[in-house]
Amino acid sequence: MNKKQLKYDQAYMRMAFEWAKLSHCERKKVGALIVKERMIISDGFNGTPTGFENCCEEEDKTKWYVLHAEANAILKVASSTQSCNNSTLYITLSPCKECCKLIHQSGIRRVVYKDAYKDTSGLDFLEKAGVELTHLKS
Repeated sequence: MNKKQLKYDQAYMRMAFEWAKLSHCERKKVGALIVKERMIISDGFNGTPTGFENCCEEEDKTKWYVLHAEANAILKVASSTQSCNNSTLYITLSPCKECCKLIHQSGIRRVVYKDAYKDTSGLDFLEKAGVELTHLKS
């Protein structure tokens, strides 16, 4: 990876971490940005669907209907005039296997993540699908 791309990746990742702070989830705050041709076309953080209370956990467990940050960002694009085709997803935590299906199907071609999720089967799927993966390490 060239130095210029690394600088952009680091800057967008810092922004994704700022976006994660908007989450009402207590256990884990995750932020995501979708960038196409150096323009942010969508953003998201983990949380409950529109119209629901903001509390994400109950009895120390995440509620089943909490949306992941990347799903929120992809859904936001779906309701706009934009397209995720050939875009990059910046996410503070690597995506789960369910979200990886959405990522691939939406046309995102590159995923940049900071922290690794405990289950890497989603990343294995994305790699098999030809999505470029970049793990930004400290």
